[in-house]
Amino acid sequence: MDLLTICTTLDAWCALPSTVLFVGVGLFLTWQSGFIQIRALPQALKFLMHGIGHHKKSNEKAINPLRALLTSMATTIGMGTVVGPSVAIKIGGPGALFWLIAFALIGAATKFTEVTFAMNFRTKLADGTLLGGPTQYLKQVNLSLARWYGALTVILFAGWSGLQANTLANIFALEGVDKRVTGLFLALIALRVLMGGVKRVSEVASKLVPVMFVGYVSFACAILFQDLHALGQAFSLIFSHIWNPAAALGGFSGATLFTALRFGILRNIHITEAGLGTSSVSHAMADTDKGRDQAILAMYSMTADMLLAFLSGLLVLVTGIWTQEFHMSNTLVYQVFKEYSPFYGKWVLLGSVSLFILTTVIGNSFNASQSFASFTNFKGMSWYYLFLAITIFAGALLYVPLAWALMDLIMILVAVPHLVGLVILAHKHRELVR
Repeated sequence: MDLLTICTTLDAWCALPSTVLFVGVGLFLTWQSGFIQIRALPQALKFLMHGIGHHKKSNEKAINPLRALLTSMATTIGMGTVVGPSVAIKIGGPGALFWLIAFALIGAATKFTEVTFAMNFRTKLADGTLLGGPTQYLKQVNLSLARWYGALTVILFAGWSGLQANTLANIFALEGVDKRVTGLFLALIALRVLMGGVKRVSEVASKLVPVMFVGYVSFACAILFQDLHALGQAFSLIFSHIWNPAAALGGFSGATLFTALRFGILRNIHITEAGLGTSSVSHAMADTDKGRDQAILAMYSMTADMLLAFLSGLLVLVTGIWTQEFHMSNTLVYQVFKEYSPFYGKWVLLGSVSLFILTTVIGNSFNASQSFASFTNFKGMSWYYLFLAITIFAGALLYVPLAWALMDLIMILVAVPHLVGLVILAHKHRELVR
Protein backbone atom coordinates (compact mmCIF):
# COMPACT_ATOMS: atom_id res chain seq x y z
CA MET A 1 0.00 0.00 0.00
CA ASP A 2 1.56 3.30 -1.10
CA LEU A 3 1.50 6.60 0.80
CA LEU A 4 -1.24 8.09 -1.38
CA THR A 5 -3.57 5.13 -0.70
CA ILE A 6 -2.88 5.32 3.05
CA CYS A 7 -3.64 9.06 3.17
CA THR A 8 -6.78 8.66 1.07
CA THR A 9 -8.06 5.82 3.27
CA LEU A 10 -7.43 7.69 6.52
CA ASP A 11 -9.01 10.81 5.06
CA ALA A 12 -12.13 8.82 4.10
CA TRP A 13 -12.47 7.52 7.67
CA CYS A 14 -12.29 11.07 9.03
CA ALA A 15 -14.63 12.54 6.39
CA LEU A 16 -18.02 12.33 8.11
CA PRO A 17 -17.02 13.24 11.70
CA SER A 18 -14.77 16.11 10.63
CA THR A 19 -17.40 17.61 8.30
CA VAL A 20 -20.07 17.38 11.01
CA LEU A 21 -17.66 18.99 13.49
CA PHE A 22 -16.81 21.94 11.22
CA VAL A 23 -20.48 22.67 10.55
CA GLY A 24 -21.59 21.99 14.11
CA VAL A 25 -18.98 24.25 15.72
CA GLY A 26 -19.75 27.02 13.22
CA LEU A 27 -23.46 26.83 14.08
CA PHE A 28 -22.72 26.72 17.83
CA LEU A 29 -20.48 29.80 17.68
CA THR A 30 -23.00 31.60 15.48
CA TRP A 31 -25.60 31.07 18.22
CA GLN A 32 -23.14 31.76 21.05
CA SER A 33 -22.07 35.05 19.47
CA GLY A 34 -25.63 36.16 18.83
CA PHE A 35 -25.24 35.90 15.03
CA ILE A 36 -22.18 38.13 14.97
CA GLN A 37 -22.02 37.86 11.15
CA ILE A 38 -25.17 40.01 10.99
CA ARG A 39 -24.78 42.12 14.14
CA ALA A 40 -21.30 43.35 13.23
CA LEU A 41 -22.22 44.45 9.70
CA PRO A 42 -22.77 48.15 10.63
CA GLN A 43 -19.36 48.24 12.31
CA ALA A 44 -17.73 46.63 9.26
CA LEU A 45 -19.36 49.21 6.97
CA LYS A 46 -18.07 51.95 9.26
CA PHE A 47 -14.53 50.57 8.88
CA LEU A 48 -15.00 50.45 5.12
CA MET A 49 -16.21 54.05 4.85
CA HIS A 50 -14.11 55.76 7.52
CA GLY A 51 -11.14 53.46 8.05
CA ILE A 52 -10.19 51.76 11.32
CA GLY A 53 -9.41 54.95 13.16
CA HIS A 54 -6.24 56.67 14.25
CA HIS A 55 -3.45 54.28 15.08
CA LYS A 56 -1.08 55.26 17.86
CA LYS A 57 2.17 53.33 17.77
CA SER A 58 2.99 51.78 21.14
CA ASN A 59 5.04 48.66 20.43
CA GLU A 60 7.93 48.52 17.99
CA LYS A 61 7.67 44.72 17.90
CA ALA A 62 4.03 44.82 16.76
CA ILE A 63 2.47 45.93 13.46
CA ASN A 64 -0.32 48.23 12.33
CA PRO A 65 -3.80 46.59 12.61
CA LEU A 66 -4.41 47.01 8.88
CA ARG A 67 -1.04 45.44 8.08
CA ALA A 68 -1.89 42.59 10.43
CA LEU A 69 -5.08 42.09 8.40
CA LEU A 70 -3.20 42.16 5.08
CA THR A 71 -0.53 39.78 6.42
CA SER A 72 -3.28 37.36 7.40
CA MET A 73 -4.97 37.81 4.01
CA ALA A 74 -1.65 37.05 2.34
CA THR A 75 -2.02 33.46 3.59
CA THR A 76 -5.71 33.10 2.71
CA ILE A 77 -5.72 34.99 -0.63
CA GLY A 78 -3.32 32.54 -2.20
CA MET A 79 -3.46 29.65 -4.59
CA GLY A 80 -6.19 28.07 -2.46
CA THR A 81 -8.59 30.66 -3.86
CA VAL A 82 -7.46 29.91 -7.41
CA VAL A 83 -6.90 26.15 -7.32
CA GLY A 84 -9.23 25.08 -4.47
CA PRO A 85 -12.55 25.69 -6.26
CA SER A 86 -11.47 23.79 -9.38
CA VAL A 87 -10.35 20.83 -7.23
CA ALA A 88 -13.71 20.87 -5.39
CA ILE A 89 -15.61 20.98 -8.70
CA LYS A 90 -13.53 18.17 -10.23
CA ILE A 91 -14.35 15.85 -7.32
CA GLY A 92 -17.71 17.07 -5.98
CA GLY A 93 -19.21 18.64 -9.10
CA PRO A 94 -20.49 22.20 -9.68
CA GLY A 95 -22.62 22.00 -6.53
CA ALA A 96 -19.43 21.89 -4.46
CA LEU A 97 -18.83 25.54 -5.38
CA PHE A 98 -22.15 26.44 -3.74
CA TRP A 99 -21.20 24.64 -0.52
CA LEU A 100 -17.76 26.22 -0.61
CA ILE A 101 -19.31 29.71 -0.61
CA ALA A 102 -22.21 28.84 1.73
CA PHE A 103 -19.96 27.51 4.47
CA ALA A 104 -18.28 30.92 4.70
CA LEU A 105 -21.40 32.31 6.39
CA ILE A 106 -21.10 29.74 9.17
CA GLY A 107 -17.29 29.81 9.25
CA ALA A 108 -17.34 33.59 9.76
CA ALA A 109 -18.43 33.15 13.38
CA THR A 110 -15.63 30.64 13.89
CA LYS A 111 -13.02 33.05 12.55
CA PHE A 112 -14.40 35.90 14.69
CA THR A 113 -14.08 33.73 17.79
CA GLU A 114 -10.54 32.61 16.91
CA VAL A 115 -9.23 36.15 16.45
CA THR A 116 -11.06 37.38 19.56
CA PHE A 117 -9.31 34.76 21.69
CA ALA A 118 -5.98 35.30 19.91
CA MET A 119 -6.09 39.01 20.78
CA ASN A 120 -7.28 38.44 24.35
CA PHE A 121 -4.83 35.68 25.34
CA ARG A 122 -1.70 36.76 23.46
CA THR A 123 1.56 36.97 25.38
CA LYS A 124 4.13 39.77 25.37
CA LEU A 125 7.74 38.73 25.94
CA ALA A 126 10.27 40.85 27.82
CA ASP A 127 11.54 42.50 24.62
CA GLY A 128 8.00 43.41 23.50
CA THR A 129 7.67 40.56 20.99
CA LEU A 130 4.10 39.24 20.78
CA LEU A 131 3.15 35.57 20.78
CA GLY A 132 -0.44 34.88 19.83
CA GLY A 133 -2.82 32.47 18.17
CA PRO A 134 -4.18 29.03 19.11
CA THR A 135 -0.93 27.91 20.75
CA GLN A 136 -1.57 30.62 23.36
CA TYR A 137 -5.34 30.54 23.81
CA LEU A 138 -5.56 26.73 23.88
CA LYS A 139 -3.34 26.83 26.98
CA GLN A 140 -6.42 28.20 28.75
CA VAL A 141 -8.07 24.83 28.05
CA ASN A 142 -5.22 22.35 28.34
CA LEU A 143 -1.44 22.70 28.01
CA SER A 144 -1.07 19.36 26.22
CA LEU A 145 -3.75 20.38 23.71
CA ALA A 146 -1.83 23.59 22.97
CA ARG A 147 1.41 21.65 22.49
CA TRP A 148 -0.29 19.13 20.18
CA TYR A 149 -1.68 21.98 18.09
CA GLY A 150 1.65 23.81 18.00
CA ALA A 151 3.60 20.71 16.98
CA LEU A 152 1.20 19.84 14.17
CA THR A 153 0.99 23.40 12.81
CA VAL A 154 4.77 23.51 12.57
CA ILE A 155 4.28 20.73 10.00
CA LEU A 156 1.00 22.04 8.53
CA PHE A 157 2.31 25.53 7.72
CA ALA A 158 5.47 24.14 6.20
CA GLY A 159 3.40 21.67 4.16
CA TRP A 160 1.08 24.44 2.96
CA SER A 161 4.07 26.40 1.74
CA GLY A 162 5.25 23.29 -0.08
CA LEU A 163 1.79 22.87 -1.64
CA GLN A 164 1.89 26.45 -2.91
CA ALA A 165 5.32 25.82 -4.40
CA ASN A 166 3.97 22.66 -6.02
CA THR A 167 1.23 24.64 -7.78
CA LEU A 168 3.57 27.33 -9.07
CA ALA A 169 6.13 24.76 -10.20
CA ASN A 170 3.48 22.85 -12.17
CA ILE A 171 2.22 26.03 -13.84
CA PHE A 172 5.68 27.25 -14.83
CA ALA A 173 6.57 23.74 -16.00
CA LEU A 174 3.96 24.24 -18.73
CA GLU A 175 6.10 27.18 -19.86
CA GLY A 176 9.24 25.04 -19.92
CA VAL A 177 10.67 26.12 -16.54
CA ASP A 178 12.27 23.32 -14.53
CA LYS A 179 10.37 22.63 -11.27
CA ARG A 180 13.63 22.71 -9.33
CA VAL A 181 14.32 26.25 -10.51
CA THR A 182 10.88 27.43 -9.37
CA GLY A 183 11.22 25.67 -6.01
CA LEU A 184 14.68 27.12 -5.38
CA PHE A 185 13.55 30.63 -6.34
CA LEU A 186 10.58 30.54 -3.93
CA ALA A 187 12.65 29.04 -1.13
CA LEU A 188 15.35 31.72 -1.35
CA ILE A 189 12.88 34.63 -1.44
CA ALA A 190 10.92 33.25 1.54
CA LEU A 191 14.14 32.76 3.47
CA ARG A 192 15.24 36.32 2.76
CA VAL A 193 11.93 37.87 3.86
CA LEU A 194 11.60 35.72 6.98
CA MET A 195 15.05 36.75 8.15
CA GLY A 196 13.71 40.32 8.30
CA GLY A 197 11.04 39.38 10.89
CA VAL A 198 7.39 40.41 11.17
CA LYS A 199 8.09 43.96 9.96
CA ARG A 200 9.40 42.83 6.60
CA VAL A 201 6.64 40.21 6.24
CA SER A 202 3.94 42.84 6.83
CA GLU A 203 5.60 45.35 4.48
CA VAL A 204 5.72 42.83 1.63
CA ALA A 205 2.14 41.66 2.24
CA SER A 206 0.67 45.17 2.49
CA LYS A 207 2.13 46.09 -0.91
CA LEU A 208 1.43 42.89 -2.84
CA VAL A 209 -2.04 41.82 -1.61
CA PRO A 210 -3.98 44.76 -3.16
CA VAL A 211 -2.06 44.51 -6.45
CA MET A 212 -2.65 40.81 -6.97
CA PHE A 213 -6.30 41.06 -5.91
CA VAL A 214 -7.17 43.79 -8.42
CA GLY A 215 -5.17 42.19 -11.24
CA TYR A 216 -6.76 38.77 -10.86
CA VAL A 217 -10.34 40.03 -10.47
CA SER A 218 -10.04 42.31 -13.53
CA PHE A 219 -8.89 39.59 -15.90
CA ALA A 220 -11.23 36.95 -14.48
CA CYS A 221 -14.22 39.25 -15.11
CA ALA A 222 -12.94 40.01 -18.62
CA ILE A 223 -13.10 36.29 -19.44
CA LEU A 224 -16.43 35.64 -17.71
CA PHE A 225 -18.29 38.45 -19.44
CA GLN A 226 -17.12 37.45 -22.93
CA ASP A 227 -20.01 34.97 -23.14
CA LEU A 228 -23.03 35.90 -21.01
CA HIS A 229 -24.94 32.83 -22.17
CA ALA A 230 -22.18 30.51 -20.91
CA LEU A 231 -22.08 32.50 -17.65
CA GLY A 232 -25.80 31.93 -17.19
CA GLN A 233 -25.34 28.21 -17.87
CA ALA A 234 -22.58 28.07 -15.25
CA PHE A 235 -24.96 29.47 -12.62
CA SER A 236 -27.56 26.95 -13.72
CA LEU A 237 -25.01 24.13 -13.32
CA ILE A 238 -24.18 25.25 -9.79
CA PHE A 239 -27.76 25.45 -8.56
CA SER A 240 -28.97 22.33 -10.36
CA HIS A 241 -26.21 20.23 -8.77
CA ILE A 242 -26.49 21.45 -5.18
CA TRP A 243 -28.60 18.41 -4.23
CA ASN A 244 -27.83 16.27 -7.29
CA PRO A 245 -24.04 16.32 -7.73
CA ALA A 246 -22.07 15.40 -10.84
CA ALA A 247 -18.30 15.28 -10.83
CA ALA A 248 -15.72 15.05 -13.59
CA LEU A 249 -13.42 12.66 -11.73
CA GLY A 250 -14.69 9.11 -11.47
CA GLY A 251 -17.52 9.69 -13.93
CA PHE A 252 -20.52 11.98 -13.64
CA SER A 253 -22.45 9.43 -11.58
CA GLY A 254 -19.68 9.03 -9.02
CA ALA A 255 -20.40 12.08 -6.87
CA THR A 256 -22.82 12.19 -3.97
CA LEU A 257 -24.35 15.04 -2.01
CA PHE A 258 -21.92 14.35 0.82
CA THR A 259 -18.97 14.44 -1.61
CA ALA A 260 -20.03 17.87 -2.88
CA LEU A 261 -20.67 19.14 0.66
CA ARG A 262 -17.46 17.73 2.07
CA PHE A 263 -15.10 18.95 -0.65
CA GLY A 264 -16.80 22.33 -0.76
CA ILE A 265 -16.23 22.73 2.99
CA LEU A 266 -12.67 21.35 2.86
CA ARG A 267 -11.64 23.77 0.13
CA ASN A 268 -13.32 26.63 2.01
CA ILE A 269 -11.21 25.80 5.06
CA HIS A 270 -8.06 25.66 2.93
CA ILE A 271 -8.97 29.13 1.66
CA THR A 272 -10.31 30.94 4.76
CA GLU A 273 -8.62 28.83 7.48
CA ALA A 274 -11.81 29.21 9.56
CA GLY A 275 -11.78 26.40 12.12
CA LEU A 276 -8.02 25.95 12.00
CA GLY A 277 -7.20 29.13 13.94
CA THR A 278 -4.10 29.61 11.84
CA SER A 279 -5.04 33.00 10.39
CA SER A 280 -5.41 34.42 13.91
CA VAL A 281 -1.63 34.26 14.39
CA SER A 282 -1.00 37.33 12.22
CA HIS A 283 -3.92 39.24 13.75
CA ALA A 284 -2.43 38.68 17.20
CA MET A 285 0.57 40.77 16.09
CA ALA A 286 -1.63 43.88 15.71
CA ASP A 287 -0.60 46.87 17.82
CA THR A 288 -4.08 47.58 19.17
CA ASP A 289 -6.07 46.86 22.30
CA LYS A 290 -9.34 46.73 20.35
CA GLY A 291 -9.51 42.99 19.95
CA ARG A 292 -13.16 42.97 18.89
CA ASP A 293 -12.51 45.40 16.02
CA GLN A 294 -9.62 43.25 14.80
CA ALA A 295 -11.87 40.17 14.95
CA ILE A 296 -14.56 41.94 12.90
CA LEU A 297 -11.97 42.91 10.29
CA ALA A 298 -10.80 39.29 10.12
CA MET A 299 -14.34 37.96 9.81
CA TYR A 300 -15.36 40.20 6.92
CA SER A 301 -12.03 39.77 5.14
CA MET A 302 -13.45 36.36 4.19
CA THR A 303 -15.59 38.26 1.66
CA ALA A 304 -12.49 38.89 -0.45
CA ASP A 305 -11.52 35.20 -0.20
CA MET A 306 -14.96 34.11 -1.34
CA LEU A 307 -15.06 36.57 -4.24
CA LEU A 308 -11.81 35.21 -5.64
CA ALA A 309 -12.87 31.61 -5.03
CA PHE A 310 -16.24 32.15 -6.71
CA LEU A 311 -14.63 33.76 -9.76
CA SER A 312 -12.12 30.92 -9.99
CA GLY A 313 -14.90 28.34 -9.86
CA LEU A 314 -16.92 30.18 -12.49
CA LEU A 315 -13.91 30.30 -14.81
CA VAL A 316 -13.62 26.50 -15.04
CA LEU A 317 -17.41 26.11 -15.37
CA VAL A 318 -17.97 28.82 -17.99
CA THR A 319 -15.17 27.52 -20.20
CA GLY A 320 -16.11 23.86 -19.64
CA ILE A 321 -12.50 22.96 -18.88
CA TRP A 322 -13.55 21.07 -15.74
CA THR A 323 -14.90 18.26 -17.96
CA GLN A 324 -11.90 18.16 -20.30
CA GLU A 325 -9.29 16.99 -17.79
CA PHE A 326 -10.00 13.59 -16.25
CA HIS A 327 -7.20 13.65 -13.70
CA MET A 328 -6.42 15.76 -10.66
CA SER A 329 -4.81 19.00 -11.83
CA ASN A 330 -3.84 22.26 -10.13
CA THR A 331 -3.33 24.16 -13.40
CA LEU A 332 -6.92 24.43 -14.69
CA VAL A 333 -7.26 28.18 -14.12
CA TYR A 334 -3.92 28.76 -15.81
CA GLN A 335 -5.22 26.86 -18.83
CA VAL A 336 -8.37 29.03 -18.82
CA PHE A 337 -6.35 32.24 -18.85
CA LYS A 338 -4.02 30.90 -21.52
CA GLU A 339 -6.83 29.83 -23.86
CA TYR A 340 -9.59 32.38 -23.26
CA SER A 341 -8.02 35.68 -22.19
CA PRO A 342 -6.43 38.29 -24.49
CA PHE A 343 -2.95 37.44 -25.74
CA TYR A 344 -1.28 39.06 -22.73
CA GLY A 345 -3.69 37.46 -20.24
CA LYS A 346 -1.45 34.45 -19.72
CA TRP A 347 1.37 36.70 -18.56
CA VAL A 348 -0.93 38.65 -16.26
CA LEU A 349 -2.05 35.38 -14.69
CA LEU A 350 1.53 34.17 -14.33
CA GLY A 351 2.36 37.44 -12.60
CA SER A 352 -0.73 37.31 -10.37
CA VAL A 353 -0.19 33.65 -9.55
CA SER A 354 3.43 34.32 -8.64
CA LEU A 355 2.33 37.10 -6.28
CA PHE A 356 -0.46 34.94 -4.83
CA ILE A 357 1.94 32.14 -4.06
CA LEU A 358 4.82 34.31 -2.91
CA THR A 359 2.71 36.13 -0.32
CA THR A 360 1.05 32.90 0.82
CA VAL A 361 4.38 31.13 1.21
CA ILE A 362 5.76 34.07 3.18
CA GLY A 363 2.63 34.35 5.36
CA ASN A 364 2.44 30.61 6.05
CA SER A 365 6.15 30.45 6.79
CA PHE A 366 5.83 33.35 9.23
CA ASN A 367 2.91 31.61 10.98
CA ALA A 368 4.99 28.42 11.09
CA SER A 369 7.83 30.31 12.75
CA GLN A 370 5.38 31.62 15.39
CA SER A 371 4.28 28.05 16.17
CA PHE A 372 7.91 26.99 16.42
CA ALA A 373 8.70 30.01 18.61
CA SER A 374 5.93 29.03 21.04
CA PHE A 375 8.09 26.02 21.95
CA THR A 376 11.52 27.67 21.86
CA ASN A 377 10.89 31.35 22.78
CA PHE A 378 12.48 32.35 19.45
CA LYS A 379 15.64 30.28 19.90
CA GLY A 380 16.98 28.37 16.90
CA MET A 381 14.85 30.33 14.44
CA SER A 382 17.49 30.41 11.71
CA TRP A 383 17.58 26.63 11.62
CA TYR A 384 13.81 26.46 11.35
CA TYR A 385 13.82 29.02 8.52
CA LEU A 386 16.27 26.74 6.73
CA PHE A 387 13.92 23.77 7.27
CA LEU A 388 11.07 25.81 5.78
CA ALA A 389 13.17 26.68 2.73
CA ILE A 390 14.00 22.99 2.18
CA THR A 391 10.30 22.06 2.54
CA ILE A 392 9.30 24.70 -0.03
CA PHE A 393 11.87 23.36 -2.49
CA ALA A 394 10.84 19.72 -1.92
CA GLY A 395 7.14 20.62 -2.22
CA ALA A 396 7.70 21.90 -5.75
CA LEU A 397 8.61 18.35 -6.82
CA LEU A 398 5.70 16.44 -5.20
CA TYR A 399 3.04 14.47 -7.08
CA VAL A 400 -0.15 16.62 -7.09
CA PRO A 401 -2.74 14.13 -5.66
CA LEU A 402 -0.30 13.10 -2.91
CA ALA A 403 0.35 16.74 -1.97
CA TRP A 404 -3.37 17.49 -1.56
CA ALA A 405 -4.10 14.19 0.27
CA LEU A 406 -1.30 14.80 2.80
CA MET A 407 -2.46 18.34 3.54
CA ASP A 408 -6.12 17.34 3.88
CA LEU A 409 -5.17 14.68 6.43
CA ILE A 410 -2.85 16.93 8.46
CA MET A 411 -5.44 19.71 8.35
CA ILE A 412 -8.05 17.43 9.95
CA LEU A 413 -5.58 16.33 12.65
CA VAL A 414 -5.03 20.02 13.45
CA ALA A 415 -8.65 21.13 13.17
CA VAL A 416 -10.45 18.52 15.27
CA PRO A 417 -8.67 19.12 18.62
CA HIS A 418 -8.61 22.87 17.92
CA LEU A 419 -12.38 23.01 17.36
CA VAL A 420 -13.02 21.03 20.54
CA GLY A 421 -10.81 23.45 22.48
CA LEU A 422 -12.49 26.44 20.86
CA VAL A 423 -15.95 25.26 21.95
CA ILE A 424 -14.76 24.72 25.54
CA LEU A 425 -13.16 28.17 25.60
CA ALA A 426 -16.23 29.82 24.07
CA HIS A 427 -18.39 28.23 26.75
CA LYS A 428 -16.04 29.42 29.54
CA HIS A 429 -15.72 32.96 28.17
CA ARG A 430 -19.16 33.71 26.78
CA GLU A 431 -18.74 37.44 27.42
CA LEU A 432 -15.78 37.64 25.01
CA VAL A 433 -17.63 35.88 22.19
CA ARG A 434 -20.80 37.86 22.80
